[in-house]
Amino acid sequence: MQVHALESEDFCEDNYHLIGIHSTLDDYKLAYLLNKYLDAKFYKSNQDLEFVRDKEKVSFSIYDYENINYDFVWSLIANSYLRKNKEKSEQLLLVSEETIYLIPEKKKVDYFLKVCGRTEYSVVIEVIKKIKNIENVITAYSIDKNSLKSKDFLIF
Repeated sequence: MQVHALESEDFCEDNYHLIGIHSTLDDYKLAYLLNKYLDAKFYKSNQDLEFVRDKEKVSFSIYDYENINYDFVWSLIANSYLRKNKEKSEQLLLVSEETIYLIPEKKKVDYFLKVCGRTEYSVVIEVIKKIKNIENVITAYSIDKNSLKSKDFLIF
């Protein structure tokens, strides 16, 4: 029986760069523009990043881009989820909205671009420059993943 040992590089836990993107664009529009400006092929992931917070399910959209030739996977992840809270009060139905953040310490970041694989930092800098040229992108920058308290949410 053949045994296959998995290396730590097989899981994109530590071997990734993180880019923060501030933008007013919807996730699908940003993915489309990233495809255009980065010559990428982002597609909507079959599953969103879901987990339970405060006894309710929250969901963050993910768009993936895989390149087998260069052995990398990029993921565009929304940082916020708008949860609607419904309350019944006598004959009224009250609806309030609450924003839940994937990485609460980075509330101003709208999207994260997780660059998995053996990618040189110079490539990440070039990607950031191209993202900044997209209309309706306010800014983009590299984030030190080790400074994040909630970085475990980015392991998927």
